Amino acid sequence: MDSASISAFAALGGALIGGLTSFAASWITQQTQVRAQQLSHKVTRREDLYKDFIEEASKLYADSLVHDTPDVSQLIRLYAMISMMRAVSPSTIVQNADKVARMIVNTYLVPNKTFPELRDMVNSGAMDPLRDFSEACRVEFQRFGFV
Repeated sequence: MDSASISAFAALGGALIGGLTSFAASWITQQTQVRAQQLSHKVTRREDLYKDFIEEASKLYADSLVHDTPDVSQLIRLYAMISMMRAVSPSTIVQNADKVARMIVNTYLVPNKTFPELRDMVNSGAMDPLRDFSEACRVEFQRFGFV
């Protein structure tokens, strides 16, 4: 083999290695971007679900404090959200959401609260039934590095 052939094979080999390296680097970069987008989408969906749950549970809790009869369709919506959480969330989130829903249903069964009783509940810290749920959500988002 003459030196011209060796030089040509070396140039072809270098071009092949450079091309493969460039392809591998761009493929890895693209895969990393896809994973980051999927994670961001997953977290956004959970944030929306948790936000909707907190809003709905807050309304129902306030209603349960001053009314004897629940709006069953709203309770069903709350339980539908919990079922969605079962599909995408850790068990601690679901357990805390379940606890909130049970507390709301049980509150409908007790006598309505007067304003002085509500004031006492606020002052004693008993007016925050979503605290454990919210803290469990925060822990989950910290795990993803978003808080």
